[in-house]
Amino acid sequence: MRRILFIIAALIPAMTFAWGPKGHDTVAYIAEQNLSKSTLKRVMEVLEGHSLVYVANWMDNASHTDEYAYTKTWHYVNVDPDEGTYAASQKDPKGDIVTAINSIIERLKSGELTIEEERADLMMLIHLVGDMHCPMHAGYKSDRGGNGTKVKYFNSQKRLHSVWDSEIVESAHRWSHTEWAYQVDRVSKRDKKAMAQGTPNDWIEETVALARDIYESSTTGQNLSYDYVAHYAPVIENQFLKGGVRLAAILEEIY
Repeated sequence: MRRILFIIAALIPAMTFAWGPKGHDTVAYIAEQNLSKSTLKRVMEVLEGHSLVYVANWMDNASHTDEYAYTKTWHYVNVDPDEGTYAASQKDPKGDIVTAINSIIERLKSGELTIEEERADLMMLIHLVGDMHCPMHAGYKSDRGGNGTKVKYFNSQKRLHSVWDSEIVESAHRWSHTEWAYQVDRVSKRDKKAMAQGTPNDWIEETVALARDIYESSTTGQNLSYDYVAHYAPVIENQFLKGGVRLAAILEEIY
């Protein structure tokens, strides 16, 4: 099934996925570059010799299959303004990105999974930590995470969610995922240690706050252009770095 899903990944067009493939590849590559040799060796063994980048986008396609359809709500949280924070928000009974990540971490730590279960959980974890750092995956319930907010992006009609999936990333820098990692992963070990502090429950609140700021800067019908990209390019860079550093910290804790 796993190999079939990789073939599917090459055939299905981009949907409303967080960051798009390049963003997920970047987060995964930064994480890989920050792993100890022993942890990286163990992770690659679980992934059948593949890198984190190789599997980083697997879950987006897996969630659209019958086998993994139960994970569709795991890619995001939706928090409306009157709810304030994720902690205070009404939770989806089918699960969300925070409950999914916490549950996967506990399962991976348990040592009770088959190798196939461990591999699937690990691939999900790699993807979901990337999703957690995409602002529109903590958007408003009332507009389905930016899908209901229609804007113009360089004069083309777009949904705010799709602008933040891939287009703003490509507009900010025309870099490959390795170039992204090389350019943004330049902070000190002390800064990375501080960045990795906290839990998924803490990190999602940062993303919720970012989403609020983006909504205020991206009103319905507004034409988002060069100034918008220049304003948010540093945010994208920081979110990629945080996602990669935090994913590495989680994997070090597990393995």
